Amino acid sequence: MTQQLTTPQPTATPAEAAAYFAAGLAFHTDVSDVAAALASGDDPGFTVIDSRSTQSWDQGHIPGALHLPTSQIPHRAAELLDPARPLVVHCWGPGCNGAIRAAYALASLGYQVKEMLGGMEYWIREGLPYATADGAGRRPADPLTAPVAAETCGC
Repeated sequence: MTQQLTTPQPTATPAEAAAYFAAGLAFHTDVSDVAAALASGDDPGFTVIDSRSTQSWDQGHIPGALHLPTSQIPHRAAELLDPARPLVVHCWGPGCNGAIRAAYALASLGYQVKEMLGGMEYWIREGLPYATADGAGRRPADPLTAPVAAETCGC
């Protein structure tokens, strides 16, 4: 017997839920998956785009990312990006929709793009390396956002 969840709104059918979550995976990735792909030593098959301001970039950025502020996308994307290579875009964090604006601008120009959920905030909070003008940095993983005794969360 299948039990229906008791919520104010009806629960989606399994087929509707599967379609929704499959679509979500087509549009989003997370910092752990991006970090693992970048750390593999192989070409990850995508380019990381940091859509933040120059001041934010200088404060810290993902090593190997390309800095392309959202306002510059219409003018510089064609000179900087390979239209055949997928892009992973990020901004500051989950409280900012800058990555969505950048992803929209890039998709509107014909690029394949995903948003990196969590942005730079969660990259740093998960203890991943970042670069600044003064050199490399890395903070301990925040136990509220990442496992401290394991390499991955196992999800």
